[in-house]
Amino acid sequence: MITARVVGQVVTTLKHEHLEGRRLLVVAPEDTAGLKAGKARIAVDLIGAEVGEEVLVVDDGAAARSILGLSGPIRCMIVGCVDEVHTPPSDVAS
Repeated sequence: MITARVVGQVVTTLKHEHLEGRRLLVVAPEDTAGLKAGKARIAVDLIGAEVGEEVLVVDDGAAARSILGLSGPIRCMIVGCVDEVHTPPSDVAS
């Protein structure tokens, strides 16, 4: 699972039957400091996320298909909205 920022949405006129009725969003991975951490990808939205929100993304096709109970072409899906990220403090010199 990764954290990402929703940066856009995908509008399609035709898509695979397993994607019918499902919203597709463009997500850009971020590190815990909110900095870009990889290439943007398209994810199926399960939570009603909006552009600008930080989200949790499953980036594993087998897991995504298992969650939906499908065998179709799905790799990434948005499964949660991030409220806060807590990281332990870095090593502090004494």
